[in-house]
Amino acid sequence: MGTEDAVLDPSKIDLQEIAVALEDGSDHYERRWLIDPSTGELTLWSSDTGIDGHNPIDLDELDHLIPIDQMSSRVAYRDMADFAAALSDEREAAQLSRALDGPKPFRRFRNEIHQRLPHLVPVWNAFQQHRANGHAVEWLYDNNLIDEPTFDRYRADHPDPDVP
Repeated sequence: MGTEDAVLDPSKIDLQEIAVALEDGSDHYERRWLIDPSTGELTLWSSDTGIDGHNPIDLDELDHLIPIDQMSSRVAYRDMADFAAALSDEREAAQLSRALDGPKPFRRFRNEIHQRLPHLVPVWNAFQQHRANGHAVEWLYDNNLIDEPTFDRYRADHPDPDVP
């Protein structure tokens, strides 16, 4: 599908559902999220129950649907680093940046926010959801399901939320 065929409107698609699919680390041989390029509707396929929940079907037979692969953990890491860098309180920014250094940065970041900086939990949740929606729109663009002007307009209309 070329960009001239892109038909989807991000405002009419459940971007949160695509974001969940992009974060799903399931074994793609057992379970897979698929999107219908004509409607933007997502379907969950499993090797045991197909797409209707009852009848197994081979993924190759669903060639009209586009599989959604898990996004790289680097993207989520960058979101955490961007959030930390955007904080105006230098001490809090340093705390979160330190949490990202070393092993298990996702767990350490989450623990730092929830245990030591709980006032940032709603701010982080809003920032993370905003970024997840943006990643969904970027995925749509990268897969030629929206055109460049639509992608650019979405990005211009949805800047990162303010961080204290």
